[in-house]
Amino acid sequence: MIRPIVSFSLLLALPLMAQADPAADYAEHCAACHGEDRLGGTGPALIPETLGRVKGIDAVIAQGRVSTQMEGFADRLSPEAIAALVGYVTAPLDHRPHWDAQQIAASREMNADYHPADKPVFAADPLNITLVVETGDHHVSVLDGDTFEVLDRFATPFAVHGGPKFSPDGRFVYIMSRDGWVQKYDIWSLAEVGRIRAALNSRNIAISPDGQRIAVANYLPESLTILDADLNPLRLIETEVGGTPSRVSAVYQAPQRRSFVLALKDAPEIWEVATADLAIRRIPIDEPLDDFFFSPDYRQLIGANRAGDKGVVIDLDDGHKVAELPLPGMPHLGSGITWERGGRRVMATPHLGEGVISVIDMQDWSLVKQIKTDGPGFFLRGHAASPYVWADVFFGPHKDEMHVIDKETLEIVKTLAPFPGQTFAHSEFTRDGSHVLVSLWEDEGAVVVYDAGTLDEVKRLPMRKPSGKYNVWNKITFEDGTSH
Repeated sequence: MIRPIVSFSLLLALPLMAQADPAADYAEHCAACHGEDRLGGTGPALIPETLGRVKGIDAVIAQGRVSTQMEGFADRLSPEAIAALVGYVTAPLDHRPHWDAQQIAASREMNADYHPADKPVFAADPLNITLVVETGDHHVSVLDGDTFEVLDRFATPFAVHGGPKFSPDGRFVYIMSRDGWVQKYDIWSLAEVGRIRAALNSRNIAISPDGQRIAVANYLPESLTILDADLNPLRLIETEVGGTPSRVSAVYQAPQRRSFVLALKDAPEIWEVATADLAIRRIPIDEPLDDFFFSPDYRQLIGANRAGDKGVVIDLDDGHKVAELPLPGMPHLGSGITWERGGRRVMATPHLGEGVISVIDMQDWSLVKQIKTDGPGFFLRGHAASPYVWADVFFGPHKDEMHVIDKETLEIVKTLAPFPGQTFAHSEFTRDGSHVLVSLWEDEGAVVVYDAGTLDEVKRLPMRKPSGKYNVWNKITFEDGTSH
C-alpha cells in the first residue's frame, strides 16, 4: 500500500493543522485544474500513482511551476495549510483508479442525430478549414480559411489537449481531452459523430496513415488505447517495462513506417507499434526521452532528456543513438519545425527555459545558430510558401510579442505586439501560406489574421481564450513548417 509522504516539518505543524481543511482548500484552489476526484483535468492527476516521483510538492503549491499554468498559492494559503494539502494529495484514494477495456467500451456515446453529408454543407474549400480551440469555454470554432468566417462552433470535452488530429482525407477530426475523452467530428457535415473515454488521464492522440486506427497515449492507467475510426475500442496495451508501469508521454504517427511511436515517461525505452497488427517493437535507450521530433522521413527521432539540457538523436531503423545535441534550457522539440536553407534541411526548436531558438543542421546535427529572443517561447510555425518563421514569446514579461524570423538570415525581421501585457501566441498558416492566424490567448481574446507577405493585420475574430489553430491541409500533408 502506498502511504502518504509526511515530513518532519509536517509533524511539527500538526497542532496548527487542526484548523486546516485540506479537502476544502483542494476544492477551492485545485479541483478546477486537477479534477474534483483528483484524477486530472488541465493539470495532472494528484494521486500517489502519479506523484510518487515528484519532489518538493509543498514548494510547487507555494511558488507555482515555471513555464506551466501552475500558479503559486503562498499568498492565499498558510504554510500549515499547504502542508496539510500535501498530505491530502499524496494520500491514496480509497482504491486504485481503474479503467479497463470494458469500461472504455461502455463509455462510447454516438450522436443519434448525426447523418453524414454526401458533400460539404458549405461552399468553402474543405481542405482550407482551420479549427480554433477555445479553452475559455471548451469549444472549437470552424473557420473558412479564405473568408475567415466561422462556419460552426461546437462544444468539446473538458480541457482539450495535444492538438486535434485529422483523418487522411481531411473530412473527420478527432479531439482529445486531458480527462481521456476522444471526440469525433465530421467537418463536411459540421456535426459531432460521437465520443468515447479512452482513459482517465491522457496526453495526446495519433492516427494511422490509412485513418483506421486511433492511438491514445495515457498517463492513467499507464497504457495505450487503440480505437478504430468509428471509436470502437480495439485494444488496451499496458505499458510496462521490467514489471513497472510507465506513463505514455505522447504517441506519434510515423506514416512512412506504418507505425505509432511511443514516448515513455518513466522507462528508458521507445516503443514502436505497427498500425496493421499492433505488434510492439521495444528500443532500449540510455535514459527516458520524450517530446519527440522526427526527420521528414521518420527514420530519425530527436527526444529531450528529463533534465531538459540536451536532445538525443535515435535512428529508428537500428535503434542506435546517432548524436547528442547541446540544447540547454528545456527544448520544446514537440513544437519544432523544419525547412530548406541553402540546400540543406534545418530544424528549429524553441526553449521553455530561456529566450533562444536553436537551429540544427539535420545532415550532420551541428548547431547552426541560437537565435536570441525576448523570452522563452512555446510554438513555431512556417510554410513552404513563406520566407518567415513565426515564433511566440510565451513566458515572461514579453509574452505579448510575436517574432517574425527570416529563414535564410535567421534574423528577427519584425516583432508584433498588438496587445500590450497580454499573451499573444501560437500561429498557423492558411493552406496556401498567404495568411497567418495568431491567438490573443486571453479569456476575452481573439484570433488575429495577418497578411503573411506584408505582415499587416487583416482581421480580428473575437474568441474565448483561443489557443491552438490547426489547418486541415497543413496537417494532413505534413506541410513544411508545421509541427507534427
